[in-house]
Amino acid sequence: MKTATTVLMIALIGAVGAGSYWLGSQSRSAAHSSAEASQESSSAAAPKPRKLLYYRNPMGLADTSPVPKKDPMGMDYIPVYEGEDEATSNAGPGAAGQVRISTEKIQKLGVRTEPAGMRLLGKTIRAAGRIEPDERRTFAVTAKFEGYVERLHVSATGQPVAKGQPLFEAYSPELVSAQREYAIAMQGLEAMKEAGTEAQVGMRQLADSSLARLRNWDLSAPQVAALMKSGQPQRTISFPSPVSGIVSEKKALQGMRFMPGELLYQVTDLSAVWVIADVAEQDIALVKTGAKARVTTTAYPTEGFEGRVTYVYPTLKAETRSIPVRVELANPGQRLKPAMFAQVELGVGGKSAVLAVPDSAVIDSGTRRIVLVQVGEGRFEPREVELGARAENYVEVLKGVRDGEPVVVAANFLIDAESNLKAAVGSLGGHAGHGSPAGGGAAPAAPETPAKLVPPAAAVGHKGEGTVDGIDAKNGTLSLNHGPVSTLKWPAMTMEFKAANASLLSGLKPGQAVRFEFVERQPGDFVVTSIAPTGAVPNVAPQAKPAAPAASAGKSTHSGH
Repeated sequence: MKTATTVLMIALIGAVGAGSYWLGSQSRSAAHSSAEASQESSSAAAPKPRKLLYYRNPMGLADTSPVPKKDPMGMDYIPVYEGEDEATSNAGPGAAGQVRISTEKIQKLGVRTEPAGMRLLGKTIRAAGRIEPDERRTFAVTAKFEGYVERLHVSATGQPVAKGQPLFEAYSPELVSAQREYAIAMQGLEAMKEAGTEAQVGMRQLADSSLARLRNWDLSAPQVAALMKSGQPQRTISFPSPVSGIVSEKKALQGMRFMPGELLYQVTDLSAVWVIADVAEQDIALVKTGAKARVTTTAYPTEGFEGRVTYVYPTLKAETRSIPVRVELANPGQRLKPAMFAQVELGVGGKSAVLAVPDSAVIDSGTRRIVLVQVGEGRFEPREVELGARAENYVEVLKGVRDGEPVVVAANFLIDAESNLKAAVGSLGGHAGHGSPAGGGAAPAAPETPAKLVPPAAAVGHKGEGTVDGIDAKNGTLSLNHGPVSTLKWPAMTMEFKAANASLLSGLKPGQAVRFEFVERQPGDFVVTSIAPTGAVPNVAPQAKPAAPAASAGKSTHSGH
């Protein structure tokens, strides 16, 4: 009985142990599966790190580096990751000439865009001027006979006078004689009332001739009437002012003798004046007769005088490259004095809306005018534009940009420094399209994309054709004006190469057409390994002892090809 009980207890203990082992193994298997699933989900959620390809020159030059470095200006080289070098080619038509900037860098640079749109280009032209009297309101007082100044009624320059006010009295023997002749003729005509008709007609002609002579000497009608009434000649005659104004010039002196036509007084009416403004040559096409003008002076800086443009002079001042423009304005109270300096503002503008962009959007190199158009998130396309009229902070675009396209108006020069803009602008000459020059005659400024990094141990050969521009046998270098190199996506340019062996330079002359092969031994270090005149057998450098790269190799300047 004890034996059976013992056996039963051992079997029960074994069964319990086996069950515990099975449960433990199942628990460990589930935990292991859970850990694997968690690891897989973690690895799926974590972003895959991008592969760094190389570092490119921040100014868009065909220069790369496998490690971080700085250019001669102290700027850091820009990292290029896998997929970025193909982003441009996958961006769509015309994307080869686009500039790509990261969103983070756009925020740091402070890039701001504004859509091109239709607007009226109003403009205010400002010009310096001077107050001058109206030439049509200036009168000279002269005598038509010889005489003497008997008495002065107006004795000072600048004295105001009214129209008809006596200026001076003059005595003339000729005038007295003419008056006597007229008086005698009138008395004779009276005495011949009973005579025949023929005698009366002769005496009448003599009287009329004497009267005409007096009137030609500017005797006024009241003076002639008094002479006819009294029959006695007057010893002196007074000269009245022809207009209300001020005496701007006085040459008459008490007792002086004057000759016929001599200027004695000059009277100017200043109720209206002229402003002669010197408008710059580039603005004269916008100035039209009848345009409103606002005039301010130093004497009244807070007060403006309104006038109109009445005449644009036909001559240009060569010294100042400006054209005089006449503005007429009223001068109540004669507050504006001749010879005062004035500032003239002319409001001009187009009558119809034109396509315009802010003037800050235009990058002017002197030979080309470029506008950066945002074509996508972080992508900008340089467009060469033709400009028209300019206004306050805006400029008309004749060609290159469409209505509504966003253009960069702030930090566009920083984009130039932070991106490969020079290469993108250079590609404008290679294809024509909307916003790009149709001619395509100018050479690209730089390669469109950075040169691929080629390790020194796996140098790849490239072929090209061109002409010899110069040879430096001492340093073992030569300058080649070559055509496009498709394997590196290079445009035509003039570039300096290092000769792999001095024997390659023998027999070469400047201006000679050649075909050659070269490799990039180090980033930016290009070495010619084979060269020969076009049609001849190439002169190949020995491969056993390749020449060490020179620091000067790889320098290039774009040609006009």
